[in-house]
Amino acid sequence: MTPYKATGLTGPPSAPAVSVKPVVLLAPQRGEDLHVRVSAPATGTNLPIVLFAHGFGSNLDGYAPLVDHWASHGFVVIQATHLDSRRFNVTADDPRKPHMWRYRVQDMKQILDELDRLEASVPGLPGRMDHSRIVAAGHSFGGQTAGILVGLRVMDPTTGMAQDMSDSRVMASIQLATAGRGGDDLTPFAIENVPWLRGQDFSHITAPGLVVAGDEDDLPLSTRGPSWTADPYTLSRNDKNLLTVYGGQHSLGGISGYEAAETTDENPGRVALVQQVTLAYLRHITGTDHTDWERAQTSLAGDSHPLGRLESK
Repeated sequence: MTPYKATGLTGPPSAPAVSVKPVVLLAPQRGEDLHVRVSAPATGTNLPIVLFAHGFGSNLDGYAPLVDHWASHGFVVIQATHLDSRRFNVTADDPRKPHMWRYRVQDMKQILDELDRLEASVPGLPGRMDHSRIVAAGHSFGGQTAGILVGLRVMDPTTGMAQDMSDSRVMASIQLATAGRGGDDLTPFAIENVPWLRGQDFSHITAPGLVVAGDEDDLPLSTRGPSWTADPYTLSRNDKNLLTVYGGQHSLGGISGYEAAETTDENPGRVALVQQVTLAYLRHITGTDHTDWERAQTSLAGDSHPLGRLESK
């Protein structure tokens, strides 16, 4: 992986990390037990937690460039395999299909309910997690999941109603290459295949957050082009931050895996930028250290950096 010198930014030294999978949580209500992966630093105490939601079709083995990085720098990272994963191959006529977005949120809340069990599943981890510092993060579909946990309202396509499904145990969010508002911004393909995007209301998100968007992420879901994925920042309240990745497409240079076939814009420098800025934000928002975040804000202000721009409101 490209070191930080490619970005011109700095970061703390890494340390060994361990990972345990699958930890199986019984979940009869979803038709499949919930398989979870826990990655954690080998040493350290009072470790903050990142609850990470994968993108559509992925699984608990994805996103190693981010997960490994966060875990080796002081965070416990918890991932689940959601029902939309290709590992389950849920068919189009499955009654769970229209509710995939809701099952994802339920998965996350079950993980929060069973943190003690997950902590006990990793040798040497019990007593070292800080349950009061939890950040929800996710890529693509997973970004919506993370957003819902901090107040994003989604109109249920089967009822036409939106409800507050946030969780007070989550203090902040990181949304990577995530869908914007629905309505007239959606393409016919999106309306047919992802109806849960029809109505998204970002105005209720009061928790702090970092949004990461590629300026070439032109998805087939929106008529507006790459600016659509910045909506979680532009349409939310204050205390939000936006990292725009120059040349970044949907995988932001390759965050979904070290050799992910779906990466269309493979670029180790972009991946290093996302690693560094997200880690700096995690350390900042959890109160671990503010120095790297302040440096990132200075280095990425305006249009002077070749890899991206960081702005706040």
